Amino acid sequence: MPLSAILYACMNTDALIIFVKNPLPGRVKTRLAKAIGEQEAVAIYRQLLLHTYNITMKCNADKFVFYGDFINEDDLWTSGNFNKYLQYGDNLGERLMHAFDTLFIQGYKNVVVIGSDCIDIETKHLLQAFYYLKVCDTVIGPAKDGGYYLLGMKKMHEQLLLNKTWSTPVLFQETLNDISLLRLSYHLLQVLSDVDEEKDLYLFHHRQ
Repeated sequence: MPLSAILYACMNTDALIIFVKNPLPGRVKTRLAKAIGEQEAVAIYRQLLLHTYNITMKCNADKFVFYGDFINEDDLWTSGNFNKYLQYGDNLGERLMHAFDTLFIQGYKNVVVIGSDCIDIETKHLLQAFYYLKVCDTVIGPAKDGGYYLLGMKKMHEQLLLNKTWSTPVLFQETLNDISLLRLSYHLLQVLSDVDEEKDLYLFHHRQ
């Protein structure tokens, strides 16, 4: 058997993309910062990053961290077999498309992306996503604010990522509409909460 075939047979076909921002004042939690100040907003985002790190560490998919501004070679993602990449694109949809493309080209069959804003997400949600991708075309985790905290695909569907009104209460419905138009099968995960505004801080502190 050729070496390439052996390597492919041994390859983990599940890939987890983690979209993060570099925790800098004025670059993260900007809506929250208007109410509590930039330094406190950065501190909260660092806690969200730590939560995301802890729950993804327990996931046996290959893990890829995509940074918003620059790759930090010495941060919490340095340990635990996290591969580091930089986001590319003029908007969030293009950056997500590039990340999915990167991993599909590498041969992964089930690719899931999450952000780093969801205090409710747990390892079980990631495991559920990969489980349902075995039998569905897509998996989506709706957020209470009308967006989503997780999206999984078995192949690239650009229509799910482009021409979306990001960070609005209609994002989830727009994406679900496109899933229906493409006649893709899908599974909906539990509805969870992001931490984006001052009203979300009660949940954040309650979960600490």
